[in-house]
Amino acid sequence: MRKRLFAFAAVVLLTLSSAWAQQVKYVFYFIGDGMGVNQINVTETYLAALKGKIGFEPITMSSFPVVGMVNTYSATNGVTDSAAGGTALASGKKTKNGAIGVLEDLETPCTSIAVWAQRAGAAVGIATNVAITHATPASFYGHQRDRNMYYEMGKDLCKSGFDFFAGCDFHKPYTKEGEPSLREQARQAGYTILTGGYKEYQKKGRQAEKLILFQSDAQNEKLGSDHLPYALDQDKNDLTLEQITRAGINYLMSKQKNGFFFQIEGGMIDYACHRNDIGCAISEVLDMDKAVKVAYEFYEQHPDETIIVISADHETGGLVMGRGPYELHTDLLKYQTCSIDELKWLLREQYKKSPKKFTRENINKQLKTLLGLGAAIEVDKRQQERLDRRWNDVEKAISENGKVNDRIGDFCDVCKQIMSEAALISWASGGHSNGYVPVYAIGPGTEVFQGRIDNIEIAPAMARIAGYQAE
Repeated sequence: MRKRLFAFAAVVLLTLSSAWAQQVKYVFYFIGDGMGVNQINVTETYLAALKGKIGFEPITMSSFPVVGMVNTYSATNGVTDSAAGGTALASGKKTKNGAIGVLEDLETPCTSIAVWAQRAGAAVGIATNVAITHATPASFYGHQRDRNMYYEMGKDLCKSGFDFFAGCDFHKPYTKEGEPSLREQARQAGYTILTGGYKEYQKKGRQAEKLILFQSDAQNEKLGSDHLPYALDQDKNDLTLEQITRAGINYLMSKQKNGFFFQIEGGMIDYACHRNDIGCAISEVLDMDKAVKVAYEFYEQHPDETIIVISADHETGGLVMGRGPYELHTDLLKYQTCSIDELKWLLREQYKKSPKKFTRENINKQLKTLLGLGAAIEVDKRQQERLDRRWNDVEKAISENGKVNDRIGDFCDVCKQIMSEAALISWASGGHSNGYVPVYAIGPGTEVFQGRIDNIEIAPAMARIAGYQAE
């Protein structure tokens, strides 16, 4: 009897997907890099705590009607990396850790849902808040045996012919062999490159035949062409994932093709979790959720023609809410007003400019202002001893050779550990885990994503709903 019920349900779902194939024109595919179920849980718990409640306050993505849990292991490892995870999400094929858009043999290419959409006549956009040649976005257009082959991935991007790309920049855009830079190759391939943020897009973007939207060269110089500023560190002039999403929708609609496929990565969640920076991780989930909300606004205007699917390549950090006592204090994280990376940069810059004023007293004032440490967040005796040891290392480096960068970094790392301890948050590591990641979806036919699924099931199911021919 149970087998007959499962068979009947499968027929119904396939029929629903087939019925919607002619109607779904607009496909959004969000990927929260490093975003496990606990990254969502801690974010919603934090929002509730800000209102003085024990429980959770839903965000946009987790409010979608379809909810599932996703396995993330790769073809060769119980814990995937972003290359294999991205390839699985993009193509429905598992591969070896480190490989982009190729099978486990590291030679056979596998095409992505972005290519399937392009062949179906849809406009295609690929966007992220990290480098556009990083593993997750590259999985939708690239075919390389090693995720670190950034220059080769950039060449794949130029050959893709996709309509819209956005991110911070190409990562490592030059080669020692003297070939043209990736920006130059992109222009030769017909792409207009804008680096003036959202305002420049509004002035010049729609006129471009094909478009690449990057952040300013000044920010890339500071951040190493690796990522946009963390949400906690952004100012009004910075390009944001929300703006990228708005620009992408606007541009893809202007192409007047057979709908669009738009992949958007919240890559900075992974960065924050690798660093075990809990306040920053929460702000990155909320930042991606702003982009999801933009897509949802579009969905509300085209509900019968739009699907939004959100998932993740893996969980990062082994994040757990709890450290022993049966309580949480996530509300204390509201006092963190910059990322720990930004704190390190600020303190190093202060030392460069005014080494004589670089005293423990002045630094303590900074910690109170930027993190709440020693003010709203109490520092106990053992935590103070750890801070003292690291500060002594800073002073020793100053007296010996003035090379304080690493020692300042160590001091700031203790600060972030104290932030997690105060909120009663635990981290298992600075790497990935095999924890479940969520899938959230809304739109016609997305019922197929309910329950427990594997990451290789997502792209083919989306293709069936949208009427793309999967390969």
